[in-house]
Amino acid sequence: MTTAVATTTTPVTCPLCEATCGLLVSTADGGSIRVRGDRDDVFSAGYLCPKGAAIGELHADPDRLRRPMLKRDGVHVEVTWEEAYDEIARRLPPLIAERGSNAVALYFGNPTAHNLAGALYLRPLVKAIGTTNVYSAGTVDQIPKMFVTGHLYGDVATLPVPDLERTEHLLIIGANPLVSNGSMMTAPDMRGRIRSIAERGRVVVVDPRRTRTAEAATEHVSIRPGGDTWLLLAMVATLVEDGLVDLGHLDGIVDGVEEVERIAKDFPPESVVARTGIDAATIRRMAREFATADRAVVYGRMGTTTQPFGTLASWLIEVLNILTGNVDRPGGAMFPLAAAGQPNSRPGPRRPFRHGRWHSRVSQLPEVMGELPAVVLAEEIATPGEGQVRALITVGGNPVVSVPGSATLEDALAGLDLMISIDPYLNETTRHADVILPGPSPLERGHYDLLLYQYAVRNIARWSPPVFDTDVPPEWHAMLRIAAIVGGMPASTSVEPLDDALAAAVASLNGAEPATGLTGPERLLDILLKAGPYDLDFATVEAAPHGIDLGPLQPRLPGVLSTASGRIDLAPAAITDDLERLRAEPEPADRAELVLIGRRHLRSNNSWMHNVGSLNRGSNTCTLHVHPDDALRCGLSDGGAAVVASRSGRLEVAVEVTETIRPGVVSLPHGWGHDDVPGDVARARPGVNSNLIGDQRLVDAPTGTAVVNGIPVEVVPA
Repeated sequence: MTTAVATTTTPVTCPLCEATCGLLVSTADGGSIRVRGDRDDVFSAGYLCPKGAAIGELHADPDRLRRPMLKRDGVHVEVTWEEAYDEIARRLPPLIAERGSNAVALYFGNPTAHNLAGALYLRPLVKAIGTTNVYSAGTVDQIPKMFVTGHLYGDVATLPVPDLERTEHLLIIGANPLVSNGSMMTAPDMRGRIRSIAERGRVVVVDPRRTRTAEAATEHVSIRPGGDTWLLLAMVATLVEDGLVDLGHLDGIVDGVEEVERIAKDFPPESVVARTGIDAATIRRMAREFATADRAVVYGRMGTTTQPFGTLASWLIEVLNILTGNVDRPGGAMFPLAAAGQPNSRPGPRRPFRHGRWHSRVSQLPEVMGELPAVVLAEEIATPGEGQVRALITVGGNPVVSVPGSATLEDALAGLDLMISIDPYLNETTRHADVILPGPSPLERGHYDLLLYQYAVRNIARWSPPVFDTDVPPEWHAMLRIAAIVGGMPASTSVEPLDDALAAAVASLNGAEPATGLTGPERLLDILLKAGPYDLDFATVEAAPHGIDLGPLQPRLPGVLSTASGRIDLAPAAITDDLERLRAEPEPADRAELVLIGRRHLRSNNSWMHNVGSLNRGSNTCTLHVHPDDALRCGLSDGGAAVVASRSGRLEVAVEVTETIRPGVVSLPHGWGHDDVPGDVARARPGVNSNLIGDQRLVDAPTGTAVVNGIPVEVVPA
């Protein structure tokens, strides 16, 4: 006789990348987990990528930590929660008392953006410590884009995204959304969306590689790495020369148009051919096709933000959209209206964006968004003197793998007096920690994409309940308890009164009272939903398991602006001053020099998921892509090994010869180098850490963002 197995199915939001897809997670009495796309989801409509399909495997990973760890005699041992917090209380407050608040640095990684607790409780922890030494993965990734929108529109969160549902001409520069699933452009099923745009218009991809996105596009234009700024300047120059500047509905709310036109005239297409590797006729055609399209939008991402002129490239993307009247109109670049937590939806005046309120102690790089560039963390730890960092708290981050100059940072971590990590894994970074506090798996906590819905290509709201119960306290408990310890409270202090006090402060700030019976992130979310632009609260969102569709993006100008003038500031000096550095940049040398760029894989998200077996099968994905011409010239063979060297370091890596890469360019993915970690799957396929040859001295000057694309390298057979 066969016994029926009871199965429970729960709709959840996948928190493993920016697409925020809806999943159906089915669990059986025997513990098995089945994952499929949720066809009823209002946003993703059943789309599922390999990462989402593997979420059950990630949940069950035997290498994931379930209990705190303390380092004793150089070895991590499992301890009780009370022992872990007692150790923090014994060591952290005296260090702050002796050295000051800035002796403590805090680094948070990409996973915090995919965790509601990270979005809501991280800043209170920073405030409690009182440190200005705050670092994040964003400073190796996206800060130039937000720096630009802060200066042009008044707030870093006032960031327009492509209206993919209605555009007819999508120009993608330095981005691969079919693999990243969108980035700072929350949009599930990018393949289907790009296919639809190509059917009704054009999709043009500018990239040194023929990526998956380029293969699906109408046209692929190969560019020299780092040439994006010159390309965009030449496209703007073409608009000016041909009389194609047309602000349309933006006329009257944009300052600085004449200044931008004056700047662009110095960069006609003929003058940038060597910089871009693109002929002048193609540049002019691209500009004219974009300007004359009915509904067009430019979108740029990692290739534009992680280069020496990342701020200028990000600025010129906004300039091109504005000068063609494609900002804040259907089919162009539009401002999402999130249901909760979006600063630009608050009524009343808002303070304009500011940056550079303090600088790093050693290299004097500027603060942006309350953060310092991650590339200076190593020197802030290693350089003696007043304000030297002696303790580090990491939250869901792996900077030893993610930040250029990895070897220098790892050496610096070894010299800290105290390191605390809130993280579910013992990895390349947390192995240096004195205390590790794990959190629950993604299927053991509720979720709402508070941050990512602010970049969504359609306005939605969706709450995910936890699928499994757990006795592992959530990360917000750890953040509140550390904040309490720093504030002089006993290590045994209960989180309930701390959370009550935070909820009261958030309610007062937002003018909304939470429903009774809620605690933690759910209570704070309820407050933010009630204070938001829609008639919503937590109970309403919770009652819609497949999400609430709040409609397509709508025009929001000029009310969304918070600049001092109340208008778009198209040519702020904080950005245009960097043109002097651009003009002084030497032209590319006419020699056989190779430059290194990064790349992403659909089955990977930085270093998070390399210990998941189903995502690490098949051929080796951590290889050096080399064009056949360069392979022949350098004596490299497909499947052989090469030594890649920069002025910062060297590494040995497997070679993959492919015509998808531009001659003169080599490509290596980041997030690898797992040869000395406990995870069995990751250690079996370690790959190499590309940031070992990253250069901490190469940064985008206005923001200090690390340069990880276009690094000069030498490649020889191993």
